[in-house]
Amino acid sequence: MSDADRIAEIGLDEALGGRLRPEVEHDRAVALQDLIDENRFRLSAGPAGPYRLELGVDGGRLLVRVRPLAAEETVVFGLALSPFRRIIKDYHLICDSYFEAIRRLAPSQIEAIDMGRRGLHNEGAEKLLERLKGRADIDLATARRLFTLLCVLHARG
Repeated sequence: MSDADRIAEIGLDEALGGRLRPEVEHDRAVALQDLIDENRFRLSAGPAGPYRLELGVDGGRLLVRVRPLAAEETVVFGLALSPFRRIIKDYHLICDSYFEAIRRLAPSQIEAIDMGRRGLHNEGAEKLLERLKGRADIDLATARRLFTLLCVLHARG
């Protein structure tokens, strides 16, 4: 992949509203910053990047709008959320346990919960890689950050 194969700007559909817990807001901010700092993204068929990516949820679908910074053309595709529902639900539950554990449990207990949280996060990222196949080429680190943002959108929706 070249230097053009990246997301240079990203936005989330803020129209969904809903207040986020401080921990979720922090995860959102970190994922956005990390994604801009380091990512690999290229449309499988379409204009070259770098890209502006907009993520939103509409009618049970993740909407992905991709626009090259140097062009007016926008590529839009939707991914059904149903394959992600169980993973997202379990991820939110384990994150709740993790945030609670940080407040009151020993480090060894927190580490065990965090390992489960990371495992679900990886499962969600791998599912996202699978669902984007043929539409966009991304790496696992980018998929992990995008999965975090998908979970944020789901929490708002």
